[in-house]
Amino acid sequence: MKSLTGTTTPEAAAPDDTRPFGTHIRMAWWKSLIVIAGLPVALLLLQLALYLVAGLVDGAEDPLESNLTPLKLLAANLSTALTALLALVLVSSFAKVPWRRVLSSPRGFDRRRLATYFAGSALLVGAGTAVVAVVTPDAPGWVGFGVSGTTVALLVVVLLTTPLQSAGEEIMFRGAVLPAAGSWFRAVRPAFIAGLVVSSLSFAAVHAAGDPALSAYYVFLSLCTALMGLLTRGLEAAIAFHVANNMVTTTVNVLMADGGVLVVDRSEGAGDGSSLLVLVVVNVAVLAFVGFRERANRAR
Repeated sequence: MKSLTGTTTPEAAAPDDTRPFGTHIRMAWWKSLIVIAGLPVALLLLQLALYLVAGLVDGAEDPLESNLTPLKLLAANLSTALTALLALVLVSSFAKVPWRRVLSSPRGFDRRRLATYFAGSALLVGAGTAVVAVVTPDAPGWVGFGVSGTTVALLVVVLLTTPLQSAGEEIMFRGAVLPAAGSWFRAVRPAFIAGLVVSSLSFAAVHAAGDPALSAYYVFLSLCTALMGLLTRGLEAAIAFHVANNMVTTTVNVLMADGGVLVVDRSEGAGDGSSLLVLVVVNVAVLAFVGFRERANRAR
């Protein structure tokens, strides 16, 4: 089987523990294309289907409107979690590797790492959110503090399913799409760069932001979490940061919606420069925290 670079690649190969995480899994080029193209399509179809059901149950005039009721937030989160399961099945089957190798390699998945990085990320994201509240309080679209039945229901959905959604995105894009794109190259550096570019652009595309600055931020977030995987040889740090980021920001947005539904605005002009700059700094701070801690662990 010829790869896109002309080199011979097997239909499937065992994980190569000598290669960095993200380039350790290889598969035939046509299988990698199925992973790269199929997962975003599956996510879109699942989300549309579950959105439609949630909208009909809510009795909305437009079942596909972007504002998130508790049921629509549940639909969005579950669609991502289900697509992540599909990603594990596809990569495990196509590359003939244990599904656990998608999460970390060569070591096993480390729950202690996950907890440590979640705690650190939550503190940094919380600090960043506080800075946004002081510097640009109007940027996130906050209406005012309020608690209603809708607020409580949204918070329950956030607590129970946002970790599944956030972990699901990391599994899909950093655990599956990145190594799938990297399979096109044998050399480590071009393999990782290809995976980095394809997974980051795909991640930004599925968020469908109409604002260029917001799309650029999604690309940057993806780059940071991919580098966390490279530093740690696993997805624990990336998942921990993604979960902390989404749980903290979504919780604050729900509480500041004045008891109403969660408003999602990614249209042109929605990406305020000052608030996005704060988020970029938070991303860099978490990445630095991961790098310093991993270096300390190796030193020990």
